[in-house]
Amino acid sequence: MRIHCPHCGLRSIEEFTCLGDATIARPDPSGGEEAFYHYVYVRENPKGRHREYWHHGGGCRSWLIVERDTATHEISSVEAADAGHGDGS
Repeated sequence: MRIHCPHCGLRSIEEFTCLGDATIARPDPSGGEEAFYHYVYVRENPKGRHREYWHHGGGCRSWLIVERDTATHEISSVEAADAGHGDGS
């Protein structure tokens, strides 16, 4: 699998680390323990297109948001994480 880094171009998957779901938002600190419990421990395991945070540790060290199909691993889009928020805000 190869990822097209917006800064470095097409690179091997070995240069990247997947760091989790880019669609969830951190809860407000006043949300209580239950909200943080769900944020930290309760995760969906989606099949199909999904947005994830990836880190290009073996290259430019940028954070990226990669949209890929979790069943086929086909990558639909890659963008710099600072270009937009994964939680839609």
